[in-house]
Amino acid sequence: MDLKTIFDSVIEGQTEAVENGVKAALNAGVEAGKILNEALIAAMDEVGRRFEDGDFFVPEMLISAKAMQSGLNLLKPHLAAKDIKGAGKVAIGTVKGDLHDIGKNLVAMMLEGAGFEIIDLGVDVAPESFVGAVKEGANLIGMSALLTTTMTNMGVTIEALKAAGLRDKVKVMVGGAPVTEEYANSIGADAFAPDASSATRIARQLVA
Repeated sequence: MDLKTIFDSVIEGQTEAVENGVKAALNAGVEAGKILNEALIAAMDEVGRRFEDGDFFVPEMLISAKAMQSGLNLLKPHLAAKDIKGAGKVAIGTVKGDLHDIGKNLVAMMLEGAGFEIIDLGVDVAPESFVGAVKEGANLIGMSALLTTTMTNMGVTIEALKAAGLRDKVKVMVGGAPVTEEYANSIGADAFAPDASSATRIARQLVA
């Protein structure tokens, strides 16, 4: 079974072709972990590279991520723990007061495509919810904000992690339109990600 067909279909955002390819590969006896790593994750790495080179834009990334997700959904029942190169567990959410989720959703799909386990906390996420996710084993937090009025809650969340005695147990990555590297440093975040592609690369570095 040629995994390159699935790889190419993810990059082209062909959801039906990805699903058919994954089903065919499973029926041919290809291990789910092999399909995950060599077709889906490898394809999303290539999508990220093209985005950073300026060949892909957010709409193309979103379409590819959705195609990858459709294949991943088919693989999940077949993925034994031994098959997955566990990249880490990420709790991701848009901070309290902010209801924007397109960027957050894209980052979540990209991270899942890179082998991370995702705890999607949704939008308008209170600091206590991020703290709870760390207590449940998240080793990375991804916080998003699209409004200057809500991004202050990123700092509030980091302070809540400190108060709970958990700050040294988790890496914190922040992003969103108004957020800058300087702001991330000022609130004590571990990293700033300007877009979904760099978020995946930075997340891998943070949990390495």
